[in-house]
Amino acid sequence: MASRLGFDYCGVARAERLDEDAERLQQWLNRGMHGSMKYMENHFDLRVDPTRLVPGAKSVITILKNYFPSEQQQPDSPKIAKYAYGHDYHDVIRARMKEFLQNIQDEIGEVHGRGFVDSAPVLERSWAQRSGLGWVGKNGNLLNRTGGSFFFIATLITDLELVYDDPFSRDLCGTCTRCIDSCPTNAILPGKVVNGSQCISYFTIELKDMLLPTEMKDKFNDWAFGCDICQDVCPWNRFSKPHEELEFTPLPEVLNLSTREWEAMSEDVFKKIFRNSAISRTKFKGMQRNLKFLKNV
Repeated sequence: MASRLGFDYCGVARAERLDEDAERLQQWLNRGMHGSMKYMENHFDLRVDPTRLVPGAKSVITILKNYFPSEQQQPDSPKIAKYAYGHDYHDVIRARMKEFLQNIQDEIGEVHGRGFVDSAPVLERSWAQRSGLGWVGKNGNLLNRTGGSFFFIATLITDLELVYDDPFSRDLCGTCTRCIDSCPTNAILPGKVVNGSQCISYFTIELKDMLLPTEMKDKFNDWAFGCDICQDVCPWNRFSKPHEELEFTPLPEVLNLSTREWEAMSEDVFKKIFRNSAISRTKFKGMQRNLKFLKNV
């Protein structure tokens, strides 16, 4: 059923409180690694207990959708994270999740559930690991042994009791530290800890201040929206295959516009081009801020 809707992997775990994850999350928050992302402090109990999100929940279904593109940006284009090349994944996957639940209800009967796509307090990667879909790497991303890490993760919490998959119990990163060594802002720490407040994605998307920290000058490696460095260097992504999702077809502007053309863009043109793109999250002023910061002026 999931594959008919264009999803690449699907796994199921028992809905229960994530006690170990709760402890790690609390320590991460206590260390201030969420920076200005204060929403991470909200709804703590909901994040670690799916039965609070969906009363009577018995199962957590996790699905993965590949977004690895076949196209590459032009060398003089400001770098955009691959997940934002095409149509906003929130819109695409939310619609598929709604259809997924409807299909389950059509086949089984009355089933209650809620689908989540990076839009609610859900620990998606933990549930993916518990569903047997992969392990969490040193860069904090879910790694799938046959497909790498360029996947969107979505979660369906339901009161339907299912057969549960075995958790993925191996850590196949081994002694590799390429993601740690390659991060220009030292956001990836030993022990599978990512300091979110030091990540390029945080600075270029989440941080709303109009002035970026001066100590980060010359450390963004031309990334204007998000960052893929830790994924690009990961050996497991040699298994990444181009997606076949039309909705994720890259916008020509993402692939081809030079820095000068980005800088010359008006706010009206920006809104028109990126109205259905995740790039709209940083807004016109945020993107102009990022471009200016990359020029080191």
